[in-house]
Amino acid sequence: MATITEMKPKKIRIGDLLIANKVISQEQLNTALADQKKSGRKLGRVLVENGFLSEDQLLTFLSQQLNIPYIDLRRYHYKPEIVRLIPETHARRFRAIALEDSRESLLVGMADPTDIFAYDELSRVLRRNLRFAVVKESELLKTIDRVYRRTEEISDLAQELQQELAAQGGVDLTALAEAEGLTDAPVVKLLQSMFEDAIQINASDIHIEPDEKELRIRFRLDGVLRVQTIADRRIASALVSRVKLMANLDISEKRLPQDGRSNVRIRDKSVDVRISTMPVQYGESVVLRLLNPFSGVLSLEQVGMPKNLLERFRRLIHNPNGMVLVTGPTGSGKTTTLYAALKELNKPEHKILTVEDPVEYRLAGINQVQVNTRIELTFARVLRSMLRQDPDIILVGEMRDQETAEIGLRAAMTGHLVLSTLHTNDAVSTALRLTDMGVEPFMVAASLRGIISQRLVRRICESCAEPYDLPAAQLAIVRAEAGDKADQLKFKRGRGCSHCNGTGYQGRIGVFEYLEMDNSLVEALHSKDTGRFEAAARQQPGFQTLRRSAIILAAQGLTTMDQVVRATYSLEE
Repeated sequence: MATITEMKPKKIRIGDLLIANKVISQEQLNTALADQKKSGRKLGRVLVENGFLSEDQLLTFLSQQLNIPYIDLRRYHYKPEIVRLIPETHARRFRAIALEDSRESLLVGMADPTDIFAYDELSRVLRRNLRFAVVKESELLKTIDRVYRRTEEISDLAQELQQELAAQGGVDLTALAEAEGLTDAPVVKLLQSMFEDAIQINASDIHIEPDEKELRIRFRLDGVLRVQTIADRRIASALVSRVKLMANLDISEKRLPQDGRSNVRIRDKSVDVRISTMPVQYGESVVLRLLNPFSGVLSLEQVGMPKNLLERFRRLIHNPNGMVLVTGPTGSGKTTTLYAALKELNKPEHKILTVEDPVEYRLAGINQVQVNTRIELTFARVLRSMLRQDPDIILVGEMRDQETAEIGLRAAMTGHLVLSTLHTNDAVSTALRLTDMGVEPFMVAASLRGIISQRLVRRICESCAEPYDLPAAQLAIVRAEAGDKADQLKFKRGRGCSHCNGTGYQGRIGVFEYLEMDNSLVEALHSKDTGRFEAAARQQPGFQTLRRSAIILAAQGLTTMDQVVRATYSLEE
């Protein structure tokens, strides 16, 4: 590692230096300079985006030329209080992060340590001697999002709202309604701050829950709820009323559940929000589901299937007809997998129709229908009409009943590709579940092409992962799957650090069980022999149960055995 020395950045001609050191060619530099002129982006970023060198190569080169360290933020255990020495606006503007504070100077990581203007501004604001290191821009922005939370701001705004309500003597619904276009009302600022913080940390839901003496606001992050702030319960009514106004719900109706949808602007982008209200003992509980446009619909590669399974699944969904099912409990990523499949299949030559409850993401080029039971617009009714719309591909949000399943299977038999979900524990039990619903086995055998069952497990934080020995109970589970090889496997867990907020986990990863219908499975279905079907499924070449797939991820150091047990507990016999 280069010696850290107090310095002011020096201007270097990075393109010429890269050529002199034979990292890139003159032709590549000319191409990058032309692209830079059009886009206005920094030359280094253009070189990386064009694939002329990797980001690691570029940063290592800068580190050597400037004689400063290249710090991998994924492995660096920063202190949030030091990071916050640089105001958030300056950190984002100059792509800078404070890493180490000594008496003499402050170590600052920068995506572009040659930016002399950034040095001058940071020196003026901080009034400190600065030392520099080079860091990856992507990791720097993730760290900034993680550290510069709005927890204190949300608490302060909640307190400001309480003071305003106390002064007014209660909630003025007329004022709330008229505040539609205002941004300075405390309740509006509080909601906006909550949305911004939730999007910043990639939370999937915001829970607003009134209790006897307090209002609890929680965010769901990586599938786990975390308390964001505790506020005075008396602000709950104003907050809930404002949320209802956003979704055009009835603010006077507090005895019945209501569902709606709204749209908020975050960082100049539009975020869809699904809103659900429920009357509870001390008011109304509200859940806001954030459909984050920044992450968008994933591709099949991003879903996380193992390569061999991905190839088989991709081959399956490119069949012109038949039914493909994705199964698992609520929150297991079924919709994500199906939308990834639709994204790949969405071509001008394909007419794609979906029937969903609710429509999660709006996809250009696809005709999406929202179920509405209040006007008897059910899955079955929409499906019958869809078949008269000349579709090539149909997505059914869920096979909820016998009628929906039979219509879907008939569509699959008559030349359509049908994608859908079913709530079952594993792939093996799925075909049998359809027959239990009352569908004739011959229909299932003729139409069903393949089944994916999946779960989501939390991913170990890379920054604090460490080896550990399994307790006896978990080791027994591994031995049941891996036999004598169990003792040779190594496992990890996260110790807890600033990167993962002390949890030991960061992000999630999918676990999959795949079953493709073949002659032996079709014959077993026709015979209505449950035992024969299960035996044939487990003997299928390459078949792996969910538990075995999860244990493989744990042995690779991607998740923990705690997560394996939690995700597959319902499969225990």
